[in-house]
Amino acid sequence: MPAEKISLEYAKQDKLMYFVVNAVVYRESDSRCLILKRSMREKVHPGRYAVPGGKLEWAQFDLSKPTRVNGDVLDFENALEDLLTREVQEEAGITIQPQLTYLNSVFFIRPDGIPVILIKMAAKYNNGEVKLEEGAFDDFAWVGEEEIKNYECIDGIAEEVIRTIKLFRK
Repeated sequence: MPAEKISLEYAKQDKLMYFVVNAVVYRESDSRCLILKRSMREKVHPGRYAVPGGKLEWAQFDLSKPTRVNGDVLDFENALEDLLTREVQEEAGITIQPQLTYLNSVFFIRPDGIPVILIKMAAKYNNGEVKLEEGAFDDFAWVGEEEIKNYECIDGIAEEVIRTIKLFRK
């Protein structure tokens, strides 16, 4: 029988963590990637440049509307793709193309003790003008391989930007 609600009642406490996906967004017209300066109010990496992304949240999964019922399991296909599409739109006001390329993953512990698994994907810019999510970000830049070195980024971002540029540049 499929689940009727999302619950942690039977979950193992040592297996719980945030699941986050970020996108390094590449703009083909000038071979640059988008970085966003995190607000000083952020708990993790305040004031440093990052890339758009976000956490999977229970509210994103309506149990009455799975994409597939797989026996007694409710499947929600394209959860990461949908999350990134939504987060890039919310945080930066732009759209990305649906094809994503895996870059890497990082497991870390936030200063508040919450464990996080972070998946990083490369995505191509589709359209729109950057409009930052109010209160979350203070600035943005489209940067190339050399320019990224001039920004105080979260560790690993500069390397991921350079890798994404090399991956997509023709």
